[in-house]
Amino acid sequence: MIDKLEEIARRYEEVEQLMSQPDVVADMDNYTRLSKEYKELGKVVAVYKEYKNVLSNIESAKEVLKTEKDPEFREMAKMELDELEPQKEKLEEELKQLLIPKDPADSKNAILEIRAGAGGDEAALFAGDLLRMYQKFSEKMGWKLAITDFVDGTAGGFSKVVANVTGQDVYGTLKYESGVHRVQRVPATETQGRVHTSAASVVVLPEMDDVEVELDMNDIRRDEFCSSGPGGQSVNTTYSAIRLTHLPTGIVVQCQDQKSKLKNYDKALKELKSRLYALELQKQQEEVGAERKSMIGSGDRSDKIRTYNYPQGRVTDHRIGKSVHNLPAVMDGDIMPFIEELRLAENAEKMKAGQS
Repeated sequence: MIDKLEEIARRYEEVEQLMSQPDVVADMDNYTRLSKEYKELGKVVAVYKEYKNVLSNIESAKEVLKTEKDPEFREMAKMELDELEPQKEKLEEELKQLLIPKDPADSKNAILEIRAGAGGDEAALFAGDLLRMYQKFSEKMGWKLAITDFVDGTAGGFSKVVANVTGQDVYGTLKYESGVHRVQRVPATETQGRVHTSAASVVVLPEMDDVEVELDMNDIRRDEFCSSGPGGQSVNTTYSAIRLTHLPTGIVVQCQDQKSKLKNYDKALKELKSRLYALELQKQQEEVGAERKSMIGSGDRSDKIRTYNYPQGRVTDHRIGKSVHNLPAVMDGDIMPFIEELRLAENAEKMKAGQS
């Protein structure tokens, strides 16, 4: 571990020097990339410096115990060791977590898709509630969430809604939300007060840059249509909305949130590249035998990652067995406690796999 940390420290100093060079400063793309790397490396280097300082102090205290005859000095050294050893263990654990390889896509913006599953109109209403939850969460995180495509539910909510989420480390945070979310509550249309179970599926994809996905434009059919807003309101009467169909795979994406045809096209193209990236990644996982169930699953009420139980005010994440009894707060975007524990569980699995 020390060798790896020393390598990171050397790279940190190298990047720092590169960022001061005029030709690097003049190349904005390269400078931005190096700035990002510098920031990430800095997190590790700061903890490593603290760790080295603790190790040095431990060695000094042990040297005192080995050579010092004075009882008072020896007692002080013992007390210092008692404080330093737990610090050393804590910092070692922190460094192990920091050294776990990160998914390069974690720092990217994300495409969020929510689809109503089992449950009819109530599932569409729940899909709308989930969208609001992610909107509130995005506000807390300082992100921007913009709806790019949607299909209204017949009684409200959404049959399907797609949003672009931009900000810092969006995909690395939201990726844990992919899966089927289940709701248990009494629908507004239920006259006998019975609790119904409905489901909505959530998919989070990293937004791909142009250079990361090769795409033959001859494989894409482009259609233009009039935009409309959530809830049925008209956005405009010009053919500014864009639908792109990838002919080899049959993947269809569309964007209608901008009045500019060009902006809608750019957003739709990014989403298409993201979906093709996810498709290719799934193929690779199958080839190495690491295939898991798709992020969407079946949309059926039995295929779930989280349950929102309204009568009991409880939210349960089934992947980590965590339940909280503050459902209103969760629906207002307080989902970070789940995400943090899911991230810890994932890191623990990675560490376990690395040791085996």
